[in-house]
Amino acid sequence: MHLPKITIVGAGQVGSTAAHLMAKKELGNLVLLDIDVGMAQGKALDIAEAGPVEGFDVDVSGTDDYADIAGSEVVVITAGSPRQPGMERTELLRRNVRVVAAASREIARHAPEAYIVLVTNPLDAMVCAAQEVTGFPAHRVMGMAGVLDSARMRRFIAQELGVSGKDVTAMVLGGHGDRMVPVTGSSTVGGIPLTELLPRERLDAIVERTRHGGGEVVELLKTGSAYYAPGASIVDMVESIVRDQRRIRPVAAYLKGEYGIEDLYIGVPAIIGAGGVERVVEIGLTDSERLQFDASVDTVREMIDEARDALDAGS
Repeated sequence: MHLPKITIVGAGQVGSTAAHLMAKKELGNLVLLDIDVGMAQGKALDIAEAGPVEGFDVDVSGTDDYADIAGSEVVVITAGSPRQPGMERTELLRRNVRVVAAASREIARHAPEAYIVLVTNPLDAMVCAAQEVTGFPAHRVMGMAGVLDSARMRRFIAQELGVSGKDVTAMVLGGHGDRMVPVTGSSTVGGIPLTELLPRERLDAIVERTRHGGGEVVELLKTGSAYYAPGASIVDMVESIVRDQRRIRPVAAYLKGEYGIEDLYIGVPAIIGAGGVERVVEIGLTDSERLQFDASVDTVREMIDEARDALDAGS
């Protein structure tokens, strides 16, 4: 049986968690890459040695040499500085856009047919930078954020109602940050619209907690940021690609007129399969949600302009 080759760039908490979960699902043979010599090699060895206990047989290797990613069908980029309490958005962006650009150049050189899943923050600007640096078709470059944000929202809804999160569906659109747009009108519990189960004030509280979900974890941890839920969300997207599941997922995808938006990466529902982002799905938004979405679009455009300026300054 053919197993795809999957590379994860960045062997920190998010990357190594995703690698472990992918190995358990046997999604493919895995390569962990990190410029910190020994980091990826050590974590890959540790994951591989869990195989006999957990019952997986895929190959898991570590490297600090991009030549070893040759032939990868999917490359996940998690590398970059984590979000820290009080860190200015511009500081994080300028640090990470150079990391993502450097990784993207190497991916284009060694794995020119790969699909790229971006995880590094600020997410939407990083996806745009990776696509522009690699020159890959837009459907082959996407960002993981909406799956994570929606998972957080689903968890909060399940807690509020005392039900299983398995029965909760939720959709979060827009940029990955405080301007994200949790769409309550498209959220259901066991097929029942969420708006019929919770009063407006409780819905509003869940929306606000979702918007600040990542920051809540950062504040609690004091150092570093979330990695279990992001790792699981990465696996969800990669599985849909390598197994051609064609799941509808909220991802940072390139818009060419959908939602009235041109030439922009931003979080929207899309069909994810063997062709990458196979189709953007347009859903109805209330007037309030549309205003929020447009505000999120403006914020993302500003971040993308900042990322381009940072790339120009570093070139």
